[in-house]
Amino acid sequence: MFRLGTIWRDDRGNSFVEMALIAPVLATLLVGTIDISRGVSAKVQAEQAAQRAIELAQSTTYSTSMNSTLQSEAETAAGSGSAATVSAWGECDHSTTQIDYNTGTCNANQTISRYVSVTVQSSFTPLFTSTFFSANSDGTVTVKGYAVVRTE
Repeated sequence: MFRLGTIWRDDRGNSFVEMALIAPVLATLLVGTIDISRGVSAKVQAEQAAQRAIELAQSTTYSTSMNSTLQSEAETAAGSGSAATVSAWGECDHSTTQIDYNTGTCNANQTISRYVSVTVQSSFTPLFTSTFFSANSDGTVTVKGYAVVRTE
């Protein structure tokens, strides 16, 4: 018959108990790392879609009539469920005041700078919803990509 003292001194099975205690923590860290990696990948995809549309604007002589083409190119590159916005504006001497891209003029001693920007928004659905990532009401997270280029 075993004595109570021998049971207390027996250390067989300690590692099993320790592993049982730490396994849920390790699993949570693994799933969280995978989820964050997927979110970063979705953001990079949105940014690359915006940059792809900007490259298209740079490869030709840009005009505002190309906006719908740039928008569809960005949405196609970002994947289904994405939305793109193309904006064009001008500035006089790099001021923060925006003028119309086509018809805006500056004073005689000012130079005009014209810019085109593309913003892409897409939804990312995490494996587990969390208030940490400021999720939308449907549990998705909106990721945005932005690119801008000076055309003149």
